[in-house]
Amino acid sequence: MPQSCSPYASKMPLFISKQTFSFLFILFFLAFFTTLHHYYSHHQNSPKQSSQNTLFFLNTFLSSATNYTLATYLRHLTLHPHLAGTTPSLHTALYVKSHFESLNLQTHVTNYSVLLSYPLFSSVTLHFPNGSVLPLTLSEAGSSQNGVIKPYHAYSPSGSAYGKLVFLNYGREKDYVALGAQGVKIKGCVGLVRRGGGLSRNEVVEKAAARGVTAVLMFTDSESEYASGVERGTVMSGLGDPLSPGWGAGGGGEKLRLDDPRVMKRFPSIPSLPISMASAESILKSLEGADMPYEWRMSMKCSSRGRVGPGPFMVNFTYEGERKMATVHNVFAVIRGSEELDRFVLLGNHRDAWTYGAVDPNSGTAALLDIARRYALLMRLGWNPRRTIILCSWDAEEFGMIGSTEWVEQNLVNLGSKSVAYLNVDCAVQGPGFFPSTTPQLDDLLTEITKKVNDPDSESEGMTLYERWTAANRGIRIQRLSGVDSDFAPFLHHAGVPSVDLYYGKDFPVYHTAFDSYSWMVNFGDPFFQRHVAVTGVWGLLALRLAEDPILPFNYLTYAVQLQDYTHILSDLLEGGISLHPITAAIQELAAAAIETLEEAKKLKDDEAIDEHAELKQRMLNDRLMLAERGFLDAEGLQGKPWFKHMVYGPRNDGESELDFFPGIANAISRSSGLNSEEHNEAIQHEIWRTARAIQRAAHALKGELT
Repeated sequence: MPQSCSPYASKMPLFISKQTFSFLFILFFLAFFTTLHHYYSHHQNSPKQSSQNTLFFLNTFLSSATNYTLATYLRHLTLHPHLAGTTPSLHTALYVKSHFESLNLQTHVTNYSVLLSYPLFSSVTLHFPNGSVLPLTLSEAGSSQNGVIKPYHAYSPSGSAYGKLVFLNYGREKDYVALGAQGVKIKGCVGLVRRGGGLSRNEVVEKAAARGVTAVLMFTDSESEYASGVERGTVMSGLGDPLSPGWGAGGGGEKLRLDDPRVMKRFPSIPSLPISMASAESILKSLEGADMPYEWRMSMKCSSRGRVGPGPFMVNFTYEGERKMATVHNVFAVIRGSEELDRFVLLGNHRDAWTYGAVDPNSGTAALLDIARRYALLMRLGWNPRRTIILCSWDAEEFGMIGSTEWVEQNLVNLGSKSVAYLNVDCAVQGPGFFPSTTPQLDDLLTEITKKVNDPDSESEGMTLYERWTAANRGIRIQRLSGVDSDFAPFLHHAGVPSVDLYYGKDFPVYHTAFDSYSWMVNFGDPFFQRHVAVTGVWGLLALRLAEDPILPFNYLTYAVQLQDYTHILSDLLEGGISLHPITAAIQELAAAAIETLEEAKKLKDDEAIDEHAELKQRMLNDRLMLAERGFLDAEGLQGKPWFKHMVYGPRNDGESELDFFPGIANAISRSSGLNSEEHNEAIQHEIWRTARAIQRAAHALKGELT
């Protein structure tokens, strides 16, 4: 039941559900126990590295970069397509494993048996009133097809459809409203949709199915010489193996049946296929019927005659696929900490690709391999990190972050009590420009590190990445992690681990197509591999600082300021009768706790006496800094998507929401739009209270108070 506003709201009592209390208690207990163990037994036997030595190793890491080495790694990784669950994918995993082992890094592989999806047959033909027939080309002309899988949507149901075609724009609610205003009847039609508009592929297909569309054709609208490229992707909802929702798929654990309702609801109810922009143009140029709305026409890069259909031609659509069990492989290299063995800094990148994957994801894999090489060099020079560093090479990300999600679910309690941060790189290099995303407490650290790395595109010698980045954006511009489009999602949204996601380049025209090859990278993406060097430098230095700094370089005051900005935006959006006071009061408490920790950290840094007592204080402060992010989790999760626990960042049930923060509130605004005013306000107020309690839990965790 929604919770009404309390007359005692100003006191903001902290109510924690039994589930949330139990989870947080376990994390705090484990963190406290390992802190005591560290204090009494470990640190006495571990030599401390001076700050001067640390600076030497940081500089050595930067100076040991070579663009040739990165190019060599990428060339080897992209010799063959390597879709998850296939033999070439296994060979790529073995290549990463052998690389780690050749550097004498502690290496292991974790395998999972999961449900994947592959195409068997697809066909789309247009049948015109004059009797002519036009088969659409469903593969990419002009690309090397040696081992490239035919374009498809993973987990699309098999099926056939025959009917007129209608253009649905992005397939958003307002697009259907616009079509309705034109008198366009879409029930029984095949829908043509362009990618974008804030919707996932799954949301597009399910919205179409709800309106009686029988099948969906999807294309990417872009100005590109790669008009024949086809964007593959998954249409499954949620993350992880669909047969083990919420628990790890390893160790012979329970598997749901394929016909279990919990499994079936993850897949769309109608079939879909991706097509090229060239194929979409041939359709759009043949459509008659109602005029295309002006806003659609003006934003179209794909040429058309300005009509949306239906018809006059008929579409004969067939797709047949198979879902089958396959083994996926996560590969790890571990560098054990010398003083805080039980605190983890994780660097992750997925390895599997729809085709050759030069950009997505193996530009990031090449960077991960080079970081391993450079860390091994530092170890030969006598370096050992203060905290443990784990290099993670994930599998089956393209199917729905399966490799990383299964591992996080399997190790949830351990990660929750010991993980300092997760640093993700997916498409390391897509083109020009630096585009980082972080949880806010890491902003200052990221900014500081960009001042140490040379800008790869500057003609003037000595210009830093920070200088070019801030000039391009007229200041610091760091995105947040509300999306679920890479492997940071299970770490942040499910486990509450502070996270970073790094990209060089905003997007690229060969995304998920057969043209995402080494040739494209050396001709367009990064001909001299200097952008690879820059991303690798930022990524590796982030991990080094998080693994080496005696006091974790987290600033939660930045988090509080960001939350306050969100509240101002929300206040302008909401109508009267809804109070944001619970959230503003919780933010004030978080800000006060953040200031206290900053002052405490400064005092400890200024204290020249580094004795056992001071080290224990540092350790306990670090635990609070590490665990505060977990406070934003709610054990019940988001309504409709309970796997997602984070109340500040996470997916929206409706991708069309204006808000990319406070997902519970955003979902309530969307869900309650059809309710009367009182019910509408009550539903939103309930989510405001849930969000406020999460912020307050984070504040209490930062202060070291469970209740």
